[in-house]
Amino acid sequence: MRRLPATFAEADATEVAPRLLNQLMRVDGRLARITEVEAYTADDPASHSFRGRTQRNAAMFGPPGHWYVYLIYGLHHCVNLVTGAEGDGQAVLIRAVELPGTPSARTVGPGRLTRELGIDRSWDGRLAELFDDGVAPPLMPIVTPRVGISQAVDWPRRWMVPPQASAGSQRNQ
Repeated sequence: MRRLPATFAEADATEVAPRLLNQLMRVDGRLARITEVEAYTADDPASHSFRGRTQRNAAMFGPPGHWYVYLIYGLHHCVNLVTGAEGDGQAVLIRAVELPGTPSARTVGPGRLTRELGIDRSWDGRLAELFDDGVAPPLMPIVTPRVGISQAVDWPRRWMVPPQASAGSQRNQ
């Protein structure tokens, strides 16, 4: 297993997002496999960065390879990997992970996975710990429009690991 350098995230969010699938994120010593993501860029009306930098979204404009964490509806935290060049205002939302020993119902959905992993606003701006354990991103990920947004709803910027391409099935082949 090798740690991915922060330079892994120095590309456009739409390029980084599918490459994040099947990579591992470490949170407080726990490794979670990323299985669903969404990309957001500064030209995207659904992105927090669309109207420019604010105190809330400042981490999104920071160096790539760091976390951008925000609170939505005053209830749920969402964790994003900052991508692109510093100042670009882009990120990839982590929507679902596989966590060994944890039912998927607790790690599918951005609010559920952050609750399970203990991610909150204190993680905003921290350097992400990402790892590659040799399980490649799927050759043909599922690509759909994003969910839970009201603008640019038809943009195909959501990627998921197909069920038959899960890390567990790849290890058994």
